Amino acid sequence: MSARTLKNKVAVIAGGGKNLGALVAQQLVEGGVRGVAIHYNSDSSRADAEKTAAALEAKGADTLLVQGDLAVVENNVKLFDQAVKQFGQVDIAINTAGVVIKKPILEVTEADYDKSFDANAKAAFFFIQQAGRTLAEGGSIVTIVSSLLAAYTPFYAIYPGSKAAVEHYTRAASKEFGERGISVNAIGPGPMDTPFFYGQESKEAVAYHSSAAALSKFSKKGLTDIEDIAPIVRFLVTEGWWITGQTIFANGGYTTR
Repeated sequence: MSARTLKNKVAVIAGGGKNLGALVAQQLVEGGVRGVAIHYNSDSSRADAEKTAAALEAKGADTLLVQGDLAVVENNVKLFDQAVKQFGQVDIAINTAGVVIKKPILEVTEADYDKSFDANAKAAFFFIQQAGRTLAEGGSIVTIVSSLLAAYTPFYAIYPGSKAAVEHYTRAASKEFGERGISVNAIGPGPMDTPFFYGQESKEAVAYHSSAAALSKFSKKGLTDIEDIAPIVRFLVTEGWWITGQTIFANGGYTTR
């Protein structure tokens, strides 16, 4: 198969209103994507999503904003159905959404567990499922997971624990959707320099994570920069289409396996 391009493609991006999701949207549009459905979870994210949509429209893209908790199965159906209704097709599905809960096992509540697995495992599964039902032939699915999948560390039982399920969803989906030329992958960044990271960490933990990667001293603050992850997403949905069923650790040597 010839190399895939972004020209005239349509993307659905969960968590696309800010941070990594917004940067991915920007780079896809700059590469030729004509339409982007931007998912955001709650009213608190609406302003960011609207700002991102305006920036993409200024670059010539058509946009769609869709709010909803993707742990509710019907919201995944709505997201993809509305994208198809507005753009006529969907070629690329990227899920950057999730939640982090950092607690010792003995302090994790049932509510913590349910929140983590709803956002990181259930929502990811049904996003992949609906993408598989909707994507055009030769499409791509990418889910953001975590390099903590390969870490030997305390306090993170339920965050990478809930993300671990996505590795298995990714492998199964890549096998099942491969007949239609759809590639399915996951990316495990190291701790990223975004508000998503700092809300869970003490100053001491931030200092550790900022020096833990082999290449830490070469990044802005020692952490994973979103600018180093977005191009990998773009590669996987274009020239990297032959890569499928994989979890790629892109973390500067923070963890490996």
